[in-house]
Amino acid sequence: MEKPMAIVLASGGMDSCVTAAIARQEYDLGFFHATYGQRTQSRELQAFNQIADYYQVSHRLVVHLDHLSMIGGSSLTDISIPVSPANLKRMEIPTSYVPFRNANLLSAAVSWGEVLGATALFAGAVQEDSSGYPDCRKEFYDAFNALIRLGTKQGSALRIVTPVIGLSKAEIVLQGVALGAPFHLSWSCYQREDIACGTCDSCALRLRGFQIAGVDDPLPYFHKPVYAHL
Repeated sequence: MEKPMAIVLASGGMDSCVTAAIARQEYDLGFFHATYGQRTQSRELQAFNQIADYYQVSHRLVVHLDHLSMIGGSSLTDISIPVSPANLKRMEIPTSYVPFRNANLLSAAVSWGEVLGATALFAGAVQEDSSGYPDCRKEFYDAFNALIRLGTKQGSALRIVTPVIGLSKAEIVLQGVALGAPFHLSWSCYQREDIACGTCDSCALRLRGFQIAGVDDPLPYFHKPVYAHL
């Protein structure tokens, strides 16, 4: 029996990598990726293609959302704004937040999914990140699903699925290990493309997850602090 089609928002990071591993159990996959002028755009695109190759994904779409870098307001898209050093106890929105980015990504991915007849759109959003990123919360995706129902053609069954949204990074690591997710191909660093910095928020969250899970992160790091106690 043919599997139904699903689109995976594949950033190249560890969360979307594990999300793809989950989705492929029940679906044929299309991989969607967006570049938007982020600092590590080339390295993320490389990770996207390598993970897509690993899973033998033939349907791939890379869109260029350059308006997000033109709008600015984020240290990921404006080099005049420094990337904040890791602070895993921070409650305010960090400088790396790209204003309303996920809504822009989802809108483009929904359009593609509707054309392909996909029934699911998998996003690797994690609630653990939501203290900094308002568009990583479950409430945001619930609201967007309502928007999809209203804004797509009659008969479309497309919906957003967020299988790791309630998991900790350590739980995501363990699930990825169980599913054989290619963590060695993923990329999470916000500010370097040659070797992960180990000191930005994204590196810190990733490293803490691996450390708490008791699994060695296969990526090389310029600095590799111990975050497990934070």
